[in-house]
Amino acid sequence: MVLSEYELAQTSTTGEELRRKALGALGDLPPFSAILNRVMASLAGENVSFHKLGDLVEKDTVIAGNLLHLVNSALYARREAVNSVRHALSLLGIEKVRNAILSMSLSRMWRTMAMPPQFSMARFNMHSAAVAILADLAAQRLPVAYPEGAFVAGLLHDVGRLMIARALPEHLARIEALHDSSGRPRIECETEVLGFTHADLSVDALEQWHLPPPIRTAVLHHHAPENDDPPAREMALSRVIDAANQYVNSTGASIGLAPEADGADAGRIESLGLEGISCVISDYQSEYTAMSGFFA
Repeated sequence: MVLSEYELAQTSTTGEELRRKALGALGDLPPFSAILNRVMASLAGENVSFHKLGDLVEKDTVIAGNLLHLVNSALYARREAVNSVRHALSLLGIEKVRNAILSMSLSRMWRTMAMPPQFSMARFNMHSAAVAILADLAAQRLPVAYPEGAFVAGLLHDVGRLMIARALPEHLARIEALHDSSGRPRIECETEVLGFTHADLSVDALEQWHLPPPIRTAVLHHHAPENDDPPAREMALSRVIDAANQYVNSTGASIGLAPEADGADAGRIESLGLEGISCVISDYQSEYTAMSGFFA
């Protein structure tokens, strides 16, 4: 059998070489903004004061405008309009502000990357934000290991898929073709085509950004939380990310161009043992609606 030029190239390219090439996609990103740098540093353990965060937000007109829009949205139902960034920060609280800055800044940064036509950046941003919001809401109500990392782990769990699409578009096409023809999970198809998975690549990126080990572990195992090993009497954060990811996909807010299931399926969320699950889903829908306009 005569191999095509592409197939011949594949036989001489190792998984490690492909992994390095995909990781190189991070080099296509513009430098982090001052405010994103500060928030990422805070996730790595550096203190960030409310005053300093306010200074940075006020200097970023896009973020400032989006935060004011958010705090004045139906989600917070203020009787009077909030016109001050400092007032908005005090109403939202440091964690909500941090999460909003991360998701808005990263989605704005992702949009600068040219992507192949089979990869929708809008769907990627929406899916990532949705998983982050639901995972954070669930982690607040469960005995989860490192619950403060739920939003960030949810937001960045699929960044490896973006890197594959950007740096290895031909391989992405092979992965999708194998998935469509075999019905096998994409993560299995990634291993067959690449020799690694998008979860592995996501962790590579999080290591470069110096994010804490518990967040990296949750992202690594978000498709196989049974391989995670949380502290005694605590739930693995990866299990929450997996549950949120599956629920979001079931609603049609998947990265793929077609929904991965028909109708919302809360089964995996219910398996977490959440009390008041209907309230959690309702809160998720409200937050998602309020935030969705920033990620399209």
